Amino acid sequence: MQTATAIPVERKATRPRADALRNRERIVSAAREMFTEFGPEVPLDEIARRAGVGNATVYRNFPDRDALVREVVCSVLDRTVQAGQVALAETGDAFGALERFVHAAADERISALCPMVSSTFDEHHPDLEAARERVERIIEEVMDRAKAAGQLRPDVGVGDLMIVVAQLSRPPAGTACLSVDRFVHRHLQLFLDGLRAPAPSVLPGAAVTLEDLRQC
Repeated sequence: MQTATAIPVERKATRPRADALRNRERIVSAAREMFTEFGPEVPLDEIARRAGVGNATVYRNFPDRDALVREVVCSVLDRTVQAGQVALAETGDAFGALERFVHAAADERISALCPMVSSTFDEHHPDLEAARERVERIIEEVMDRAKAAGQLRPDVGVGDLMIVVAQLSRPPAGTACLSVDRFVHRHLQLFLDGLRAPAPSVLPGAAVTLEDLRQC
């Protein structure tokens, strides 16, 4: 007598519960705030406390610090991309879209978070590289539209914008981070006004490209 072979039952992948997703979002949001304020070495227990979850919940979502830092940086980059997409869709004026995008990028504190990448984990992780490429593409799109409209001086490159935004939105050494927030957008606007066409002067050197930044 032959024994019937059991047919494996195909199981559907279960979706994370809504409360689990909310907990993960709270952890990432709290980590983003605390990494910006105190740096990447802030204790994970403190992040859990600010997020309002238990330590086990943090480690269930992120097995180590590298995973959490990477998730925070990728989420900030993706939020920056969304800001660029919204600026292009909702702002009829091409240079106005560029202004809106630059100020939104500064609010995401990219300059404070991105330096953590090389100091904490593999900066060539595929998730991080994909997020970085999305940011580069949206910056190119925003700048190309402003140049095509004759509103952005033609002698600036994507790298120029990225470097200046990072420098202007990062507090000077020895300065309390929160105390200079009120100056960031003022100084960014001064920089943006200098990008308008026609240009009142000739810039020394050549425009900084993405390839230039990758070789730094």
